[in-house]
Amino acid sequence: MDATFKRAELDSDNIVVDIGLATQELNKVLAAFNYRNLDEEPQFKGINTSTEFLAKHIADQLAEKIAEGALGEGAHGIDAIAVTLHESHVAWASYERALRPTG
Repeated sequence: MDATFKRAELDSDNIVVDIGLATQELNKVLAAFNYRNLDEEPQFKGINTSTEFLAKHIADQLAEKIAEGALGEGAHGIDAIAVTLHESHVAWASYERALRPTG
């Protein structure tokens, strides 16, 4: 799995995002999927949990974390998030969503 954070300009510390905070929050998002049959999860009832859908779900969760300030104040300048999920070494799917910068 890959998560990419994008912005047009670096922040005042010359970074896109605090990678330590991003990793920490991404691990929290992914923990909800560990050892679970997603077809049995109430929030996914009746949904085709395709790879693309899951990439979107993870991107949306990361966007919420940014809005909450969990990735630091500098993360409010992120323009987009892309999430890629690898089904195998030759097959993967990505989802990218734009963010409206707030800072």
